[in-house]
Amino acid sequence: MLEPQTPGELAEALGEAAGRGRTISLAGGDSKRRMAGPPPAADCAITTEGLRRVLEYEPRDLTISVEAGLPWRELARLTAANRQMAPLDPPFASNATVGGVVAANCSGPRRRLYGTARDWIIGMKFTTLEGKMVQSGGMVVKNVAGLDMAKLMIGSFGTLAAIAVVNLKLSPAPETERSFALAFGSIGEAMAARNHILAGPLQPAALELWNQAAVQTFGIPLAAAPWLLALRVGGPRAAAERHQRDLESMGECAVMEGDAHSALWSAAEDFTPRYLEPRPEGAVVRASCTLNRVDAVMASFPGPAAARAGSGVCYGYFESSQAAARWLANAAAEGWKAVLEFAPEEGKSKLDLWPAPGPDLEWMKRLKGLFDPGNLLNRGRLYGRI
Repeated sequence: MLEPQTPGELAEALGEAAGRGRTISLAGGDSKRRMAGPPPAADCAITTEGLRRVLEYEPRDLTISVEAGLPWRELARLTAANRQMAPLDPPFASNATVGGVVAANCSGPRRRLYGTARDWIIGMKFTTLEGKMVQSGGMVVKNVAGLDMAKLMIGSFGTLAAIAVVNLKLSPAPETERSFALAFGSIGEAMAARNHILAGPLQPAALELWNQAAVQTFGIPLAAAPWLLALRVGGPRAAAERHQRDLESMGECAVMEGDAHSALWSAAEDFTPRYLEPRPEGAVVRASCTLNRVDAVMASFPGPAAARAGSGVCYGYFESSQAAARWLANAAAEGWKAVLEFAPEEGKSKLDLWPAPGPDLEWMKRLKGLFDPGNLLNRGRLYGRI
């Protein structure tokens, strides 16, 4: 296992291995081995965990530059000390690195309001298999020169190049935050409430839909109703009070602040790792759909299910990868865009993790050929397709 300590050493290690025609396994904190395609058997393993420095942080400019191996939790603590944030809310954040979060394009409940990594990265340095360091973007929020090159790395699972440095813009933390939970007897009622909230003048930072199995599985201390809508709001206290009045007019509404608020969203962010940890055979599928199809997708899951109800990203939790694969086959028949996002490493190569990749796959393969013509880097890591 090679553990470079600087971006230059990372470039040298990558270039030397590729120059000798050696296959390469590239990872950060290795927190998401069960995610996407199986980690490849390779001649050479390289980790970015040695790249842990904060290179530049100017709170007044709301920007930060860090090396890819910096743990995400350290980034969050550092920025929180200045009441700032990079609100991606990735799962596995206790062990994930910044580079790993970007390479896997992880996001969480606040995705609806704040977006994904593409919306927060303003610059990047990555190393190619030729051993060259590529600078893309910079440290100025409005400077987008060359940023499209960096965006190719987001969600690539390390199949194109090695992320060395990530530059992020930051957001001020809200003046106050509050959470609300609304219980419903049917998914139709929950969707009607969701639509009412989305049509309102005030918009939540997060809008989650959980079924009863999810609430029970993760021990969230809320009403054991068939369906639950959870909202996270932030801003001036007057806005939170307005949210509360509007939501209480819709029915019984649980209100959380302080530790209860933090515990709720910690549970939401960590749904997946908390489910998988005691279940070595467990699996998770992710389906993306239009807002008017969230109800159909969520109702189709036989077990715990959670959705970013305002953005159309749904997660189903299964006791086995075989059960998840059967659901996935039916989803393809329905025309839903879905992947088997997490599954046990053993046997993953025999599963169709991404049954309907669409026409973009050919474009992705051409990019892979440009960056890695010998197919040496993280082979199969992109859901077995690349």
